[in-house]
Amino acid sequence: MKRLQVAIESKTLANGLKVVIAPDTTAPVVTVGVYYKIGFRLEPQGRSGFAHLFEHMMFQGSANAPKMQHIKLINSSGGTLNGSTSYDVTNYYEAVPSNALERVLWLEADRMRALKVDDENLKNQRDVVKEEVRVNVMNQPYGGFPWLDMPPVAFRNWANAHNFYGDFADLDAADLKDVQAFFKTYYVPNNAVLLMLGDVKGEEGLTLAEKYFGNIPAGAPPPFADPSEPEQNEERRGNVEEKFGTLPGMAIGYVMPARRTADWYAMALLDQALHGGRAGRMYRELVLEKQIAVDADGGIDDIFGYNGPTQMTTKIMHKPEYSSEATLAAFDAVIREVREQGISADELEQLKVKWRSDYYATLEGGRGGAMPKYGLMHLLACFTLFDNEPQLVNTILDGFLAVAREEIQAAAKKYLRTEKRAIVFRTPVKAKTQEAA
Repeated sequence: MKRLQVAIESKTLANGLKVVIAPDTTAPVVTVGVYYKIGFRLEPQGRSGFAHLFEHMMFQGSANAPKMQHIKLINSSGGTLNGSTSYDVTNYYEAVPSNALERVLWLEADRMRALKVDDENLKNQRDVVKEEVRVNVMNQPYGGFPWLDMPPVAFRNWANAHNFYGDFADLDAADLKDVQAFFKTYYVPNNAVLLMLGDVKGEEGLTLAEKYFGNIPAGAPPPFADPSEPEQNEERRGNVEEKFGTLPGMAIGYVMPARRTADWYAMALLDQALHGGRAGRMYRELVLEKQIAVDADGGIDDIFGYNGPTQMTTKIMHKPEYSSEATLAAFDAVIREVREQGISADELEQLKVKWRSDYYATLEGGRGGAMPKYGLMHLLACFTLFDNEPQLVNTILDGFLAVAREEIQAAAKKYLRTEKRAIVFRTPVKAKTQEAA
């Protein structure tokens, strides 16, 4: 089989900034990304939601680009832009016609060098984040389920267990001094990777990186909290009230192995077997065959993008006439089958074909249709920041395609154990009220 070969040029500048270029001249478009190694998991204790708040602050102007100028200049170039915060990284990215590449690099370098924030901007963006929480979580049916509900039940280390969106008290306590300290600590070139993908030659991209970013001073090596978890030896359960929805729900999360271990590859394929859409065992058994659930989905969220404890999580919305324990028993039957029987040789081959297909689709895919090469950018960034090896994008697939049936069953027996899981029940308030009546 022909080997995957994404052309990559990479270099680390004298100030510690890692630069990765992936040339592709099929369209006159270039995507630029700047990823910082700071996310929910690494934010300071007592400042929950700070990594996400700071993502907003980065759009509030820099020394030579006043507030809104960054967005206006990208849009007027015919481009799009955005940013996001996850467990271990915060990213900023733009896609523009390639003749606007230098404009983007100048803008990104200006805010890395000299973000300009004041009390008014901080107050404004704090209110924006709080409103986001109200809209997306507090006033939304099943808001934050299970991604906000699960961590405090599943984990014991504050780094993994706290509210990533941010407690309002923590957000209110943040002041300008905190913002400036956070910027000087984590938003330094030696804690970042700059990516250029598309219509840019390798040597040209490296020269431009040096021109715009080379004279930004390195910072002290950032301190990172230890995100490791104590060994889990008991099932953990939690309950959350559902104010708006009428269907009971549950989420079951099993602790995953560390990235790039043999067990990690095996669990990724097992995840595909369990959560592969309508063909996955969970949907097939619980929704189509037993008809206990209305929906059953889930999996490992962003398998390449985490660098600490995470879970494979199944989310089930079940019919009210079935109790949560009956639904859990049906779920357990699916888990028991893969633990005791494993998967067939035929199914394994199908899983590998699907994995390869999905991986290629990720490399070629954008985000929301408007951000070309987002998937490739994200993988290159994570392999660079976590593994210091962007070339993994060409070889990581081999590990998944080499997994044997015995390894999948062994991983199921090792990781899909009751004492290694956490369960969150999402119980509708309306159903409780009706029962009481």
